[in-house]
Amino acid sequence: MFGDISGMMNKLKEAQKEVEITKQRLHSVLIDETSADKKIKVTLTANREIKNISIDESLLSDAEELEDYLILTLNKAIEKATKINETEMAVAAKAGMPNIPGMDMFK
Repeated sequence: MFGDISGMMNKLKEAQKEVEITKQRLHSVLIDETSADKKIKVTLTANREIKNISIDESLLSDAEELEDYLILTLNKAIEKATKINETEMAVAAKAGMPNIPGMDMFK
């Protein structure tokens, strides 16, 4: 019985290691999002860290318009990054999880 528990603990440690490796890899996955009229472009990682924002000069004279563009474009980019992040992290976590009957939490 204790061998099974030890094996499960090792599997959990492997899962944790796989999750950490995936987190590190997602730092290098870049997502680009551009506003519909191409006046704003943002780049962020799949871990939702903003790397770059490019703003068309025509938006610099109207702060309210600039804010609206930034909010819309950043939200779209964050949504894409979140989907990628959640999918990749679920795969990483499931890959190392021990097979415990009744505990299939990643369906």
